[in-house]
Amino acid sequence: MTTMPFSEEAWRRTADLRRAIHVHPFNVELAEGTLSRERFRHYIVQDALYLVRYSRILALAAARGPDAAVLRAFARSALRAVQVEQALHGRFLAELGVDDAALAASEPAPDCLAYTSYLLATAYHEPWEVSVAALLPCFRIYRDVGCAIAGRAAPENPYMAWIRTYADEAFGEAVRTVTGIGDQAAAEASATVRSRMLAAFELGCRYEWLFWDGAYRLRGWPVAA
Repeated sequence: MTTMPFSEEAWRRTADLRRAIHVHPFNVELAEGTLSRERFRHYIVQDALYLVRYSRILALAAARGPDAAVLRAFARSALRAVQVEQALHGRFLAELGVDDAALAASEPAPDCLAYTSYLLATAYHEPWEVSVAALLPCFRIYRDVGCAIAGRAAPENPYMAWIRTYADEAFGEAVRTVTGIGDQAAAEASATVRSRMLAAFELGCRYEWLFWDGAYRLRGWPVAA
């Protein structure tokens, strides 16, 4: 039986995926500060819609935790991270002229809907441990990208607030807490469940790439309703 922590094994297994995320034009141009406002606007609207759904799925996962201590730790750290992101969204949405009415009238693009539908289905139909593993890429990938970009972004980058949010130590602390809960869950799980956790983490990373790709391509529905 492997003694490697789940988070480390999952991270190693998704190295190629994470590299693809780092070199995606969206993140390269975000780091350079050259990403178009149109693409960033598409992204931030979709991310705001995603976060509403993600918050509810986090609450469901927390409620399914194995004991009260895990429930409190997971809920506290996960929701703290979400609150930080919601504040960031509010700032950029205001700057981009997207008010509450416009946001409410927006619909999830295919990538957003697919990702959140997958997470919701996992929360309802998979063991708790697998649900947690599926939720982790959103935290860990954003932390990873934020820290990588922060090291090379110019101070006048128009997206510096985004970069600093995910590179900030407060966000990092929340990520480490939920990652530790995932490690504990995997350590106590059967080999079969751990294998499903790894598969869920990998699929979550794939959806992260798709989300950024959809924003860069301004991907919407092919046929209007």
